[in-house]
Amino acid sequence: MTGLHVRSLLVTGANRGIGLGLVRHFLAMTNPPKWVFATCRDPKGERAQKLQNLASKHPNLVIITLEVSDPASIKAAAARVGEQLGGSGLNLLINNAGVVNLNTLDNETLEDMTQVYTTNTVGPLLMGQAFLPLLKKAAQGSPGSVLSCSKAAIVNMSSIGGSIQELYLWDQANVVSYRCSKVALNMLTKCQSQGYREHGILCVALHPGWVQTDMGSAAGHTHRAGGR
Repeated sequence: MTGLHVRSLLVTGANRGIGLGLVRHFLAMTNPPKWVFATCRDPKGERAQKLQNLASKHPNLVIITLEVSDPASIKAAAARVGEQLGGSGLNLLINNAGVVNLNTLDNETLEDMTQVYTTNTVGPLLMGQAFLPLLKKAAQGSPGSVLSCSKAAIVNMSSIGGSIQELYLWDQANVVSYRCSKVALNMLTKCQSQGYREHGILCVALHPGWVQTDMGSAAGHTHRAGGR
């Protein structure tokens, strides 16, 4: 993230794993953002304790309740962020929140498939829609025409698990619903990049590599697996 300069950013699923790591990184920057919005389902719960501890030390960290599968929750979060930002926009939206289940191809269910797809794919779609006005405002306030994360951007956290060509670690973990949701997320990102380019907003999908988190270890492998 060398050379990244943002006034404000938001990370979903920020109470643990990659999301929490990103929040810590931004707060530790030499020139940290004026506002770091960290969202999670239950900010006051035990799983958000590490995030709460950070907020007690960093006045520029704002924790916001957000359930990415709930349109009403997303709209409320966007309103809360807009209120905090005043007349300025949001530079960077990182759609990190995600879920996985360990179902095989034979026992995948409608309920599980729908739940994973709603969180991993529909959530980032609705987040992009709800925060578009704030992203556009940030883009309009940044000089130049070059798209960048420092200007205005949506970063969707994808995975090599969404690669149709690789079908990575299929024998170890089918995780069909997760794979399908990430394939769809990749296409969503492409659609967003086309639709939001005219507003000066960069849209990219990021594969972070395998990370030792609760989700990263869900399939039972602790070696470098290359998937989120």
